[in-house]
Amino acid sequence: MLDSIHKMFLAGVGLAAMTKDKIDEHIKELVERGKLTEEEGREIAEDVLKKSKQAKEDLEKQVEKLVQQTLQTLQMASKEEVEELAARIEKLEAAKTE
Repeated sequence: MLDSIHKMFLAGVGLAAMTKDKIDEHIKELVERGKLTEEEGREIAEDVLKKSKQAKEDLEKQVEKLVQQTLQTLQMASKEEVEELAARIEKLEAAKTE
């Protein structure tokens, strides 16, 4: 039963967007209804928070990968490449005025 409550809880809330306060609020509600003991609630809250953090990190990695692929497809310069070119221009301009 605990496992099914846990799965419903994870499915019912936007996992990647969950904050500790929101998780605690939902767990407290389940404890108050007698669906969970306080210990079970703490364990689930820790697990959900860990999974929420991992989901957020995974999403960030996927977005970063998509952005990099898009930049390559569009053949756009990266921030590092632009900064490198700016530094080279400054160096050339400084050498020109000497």
